[in-house]
Amino acid sequence: MSYIKRHLETHVLDLSREYPVLLLTGPRQVGKTTMLKKLMQKEKRPRNYVTLDDLNERSLAVRDPAMFLQIHQPPVLIDEVQYAPELFTYIKILVDKKRCPGDFWLTGSQLFKLMRGVQESLAGRVALLNLFSLSQSEIAGSLAGPFTVSLPRLQNLPPTVPFTAPTIFERIWQGSMPALCSREVHSRDIYYASYLNTYLERDIQGLLNSLDALKFMRFMTAVAARTGQLLNYKGLADDADINQATVKSWLNVLETLGIIFYLHPYANNTLKRTIKAPKLYFYDLGLVCYLTRWSTPEVALSGAMSGALFENYVVSEIMKSYWYHAVTPYIYYYRDRDTKEIDLLLEEDGVLTPVEIKKTMHPEKRMTSAFTVLDSQKQFKRGTGAIICLHDKLSAIDEQTLIVPVGLI
Repeated sequence: MSYIKRHLETHVLDLSREYPVLLLTGPRQVGKTTMLKKLMQKEKRPRNYVTLDDLNERSLAVRDPAMFLQIHQPPVLIDEVQYAPELFTYIKILVDKKRCPGDFWLTGSQLFKLMRGVQESLAGRVALLNLFSLSQSEIAGSLAGPFTVSLPRLQNLPPTVPFTAPTIFERIWQGSMPALCSREVHSRDIYYASYLNTYLERDIQGLLNSLDALKFMRFMTAVAARTGQLLNYKGLADDADINQATVKSWLNVLETLGIIFYLHPYANNTLKRTIKAPKLYFYDLGLVCYLTRWSTPEVALSGAMSGALFENYVVSEIMKSYWYHAVTPYIYYYRDRDTKEIDLLLEEDGVLTPVEIKKTMHPEKRMTSAFTVLDSQKQFKRGTGAIICLHDKLSAIDEQTLIVPVGLI
């Protein structure tokens, strides 16, 4: 098995020199512990390691957190810390007493529940980072930073994947989990079946009081079938044969576990006719293809969901390009009641950059017609736009719009 270097490694080490606590969150099996154990080898002082997946350690951490921290003294890496939020207060006491950078490295697989506990106890003392499945630039060994529509930057980037549709859909179908990309596991179907049955089902059971596993799987399949679409509680309820209250509860679980994320609509005082619902996406497209039963990359490419899969892939790759360089992404979509839609709006320093995502080799100017809604706005400047697509080289529609091959994100 070969280790794939993660972009976050440098940021972990840098932040450990500044903060006494570093918290790395993300879903199961994305390589949080593997990366931190790799970085432990570069440290000058030995670091202890303990996982709360061990029921004996978890029991001690919950019953007697002070004793737990006496046994596992800093510097320490505590894995799956969400199982014992009782530790946070005692970590705060130790941190305030010693104030030693890098004393505590924590990982957790329950994003928002965990972060609330941290905010209550460790505000100002903790650096928060997110890790999800591999980005295409990590797989390629490229160090490209956060995505921007900048011609000089894009001209200097090596492609991270070949620009062809079959290659992209092979990546989409296969997924970007480290075990699959490093060839530790060869059967993608067995991997995702085990992932759902072993990790997700156990964590979901821990978050819900009671669970019909078969119903939840049917619900997850319904969610996967609607990736890239506006969030529709009633539609999901009808698809999964459950009520809307359950849909909201179960979506919260999937978001908490780092399976899905939302892209929210852009709105300001002058854009009052915008749609209010968020769009729903998955972090890992291999899971989407497995749930929706696309049997091969070729079938996924020619199937009814191919456009949505391509859009989700691009959105998740762009989001990862920010998260993995410890930068907060200010990324939205635009859609109004006149059905004008812009797939992505990137906001930075008072500039809004419009981006269309099209599964085509031959982008056309008409695909950017909605960009004109930004021209009448006075609160921000419109940046150079882009169509991200399957074109074979970096090019342009006109002086305001670049054609960006998907391999350059």
